[in-house]
This record gives sequence, C-alpha cells and structure tokens, in this order.
Amino acid sequence: MDFRDEDNRMEPLTMFSQSSLTDIVLLLLIFFLLTSSFVTNFGIKVNIPEAETGAQTESLFINVAVTKEGDFYVDGNQVSRGMLASELRKAKDNKPESTLVLRADKDAIVDNAVRVMNVAKALELKIVMATEQNNQ
Repeated sequence: MDFRDEDNRMEPLTMFSQSSLTDIVLLLLIFFLLTSSFVTNFGIKVNIPEAETGAQTESLFINVAVTKEGDFYVDGNQVSRGMLASELRKAKDNKPESTLVLRADKDAIVDNAVRVMNVAKALELKIVMATEQNNQ
C-alpha cells in the first residue's frame, strides 16, 4: 500500500555514484604499496658470511655463486661442475679486465669454493670474496 500522492512519488535512482568505490580502490592501492616488499635480491639464495667492511660491485665483475647444495652459477646462469672452467673462460673473454666475485654460501662445501678459486687463478682473474656487512 502506497499512501503517497501521485505528485510525491519518488523516482528510482538511475545513476550510480562511483565516488565511494574510487575511495576504496585508492585505500587498497595504498595498503598494498605499503605492505609490499621493496628488497632487491641477487636471484640466487646464498647465505653469505658477514664482514666488517663492504664494497659495491660493478658491471666489470664476473659473479659466481656457490650454493650449499653444490650448485654453481656464473652471472646468474646455472653451470655444471664440469663446465665451470669453460663458462668462466667465456665470461673472461667478454670482460677481459674483470674481477671474479665469489658468493659462496657459508654452509657450502669449501672444496666447491676452492674449485672456483683455482679455475679463476688459472685464468689469471682477480678474486674477491663477497660477504655481508656486519650489523652491530
């Protein structure tokens, strides 16, 4: 039963207001931006030991990572143990005056890190051991 006059009859809302929807989207966007992680990773999970001082690496470096599982990575590409010397030789040919940066996991087998150092020494590359700066 509708007791209103014909003149007082209310028209249905024909236009939807999107202002409240944009407020919610904006709040969600801010929330996700603030809660996301802005950490840049090397790409290969290696738990390296800490050091008192640190140095920045440049593009003239050959990055070699040794994981605790015994995997080798040369400039981010996984390399088998037998192909390590040839991959390092290729990297040296691409960057003749480069230095080898060794990122060995602190739980990795020492023999694997020494193998990389021996190959680098045979190729007459300078060797730098990457460490994490001690946060005291």
